[in-house]
Amino acid sequence: QVQLVESGGGLVQAGDSLRLSCAASGRTFSSYSMGWFRQAPGKEREFVAALRPMGARIYYVDSVKGRFTVSRDSAKNTLYLQMNSLKLEDTAVYYCAARPTFAGDSRYYTEVREYDFWGQGTQVTVSS
Repeated sequence: QVQLVESGGGLVQAGDSLRLSCAASGRTFSSYSMGWFRQAPGKEREFVAALRPMGARIYYVDSVKGRFTVSRDSAKNTLYLQMNSLKLEDTAVYYCAARPTFAGDSRYYTEVREYDFWGQGTQVTVSS
């Protein structure tokens, strides 16, 4: 089992940057596929980015490519989401998620239902 805690959200202006953190406890990243999702008011939770256990490549939704970057610090068991050039439409609660993954599984998981563990979320509000 893994526990996830997001932090770093806040109120920013369009064009600003923000970095979110997701601290994991319990198990290490080497056993889990990780994902970032977001949920805007009145909308369903949507996929933002996914990475495989210890994988170097990251899969992003088209709307954030070139603006958002995921990284991780395995020593700290922390996942980051660097968000640059923020837009009004990026306003949402951001969640990190994890699912146990067997060695050799090469999939990127992009569906909410595919993840077993979720953080509580952190609010990101982008104003004009």
